[in-house]
Amino acid sequence: MTIALWIAQGLLGLIFVITGSFKFFQSKEKVIASGGAWAGDFKPGIIKLIAGVELISGLAVIVPRLLGHGHRLTFIGAACIALIMAGAIYTHIRRKEYQHAAINAVFLLMALFVAYVSRPF
Repeated sequence: MTIALWIAQGLLGLIFVITGSFKFFQSKEKVIASGGAWAGDFKPGIIKLIAGVELISGLAVIVPRLLGHGHRLTFIGAACIALIMAGAIYTHIRRKEYQHAAINAVFLLMALFVAYVSRPF
């Protein structure tokens, strides 16, 4: 169970730090051009907000494991990723992008697993 948690935490953290920082530091047009057609439905400020939450949540999932303390942050980060993925699934289903919704569902399940195993209560 511990190894599965480490793998899930590492993957979630790495994926969300990379994708969050990409979206945060790129313009809306570059996000759309790189395959993020969903970004066309949102204002640039909302895209930056989503990207910032992804970036911070990704860090919150992996940094406590690296430092050896602050494991409540892991739960909070994983819960935030789960919320972001729920919104992403809704957006992709609304846009009839079912393949993207399925990928986001996998990330949602990973985030829920990490949140459940690392819950502080």
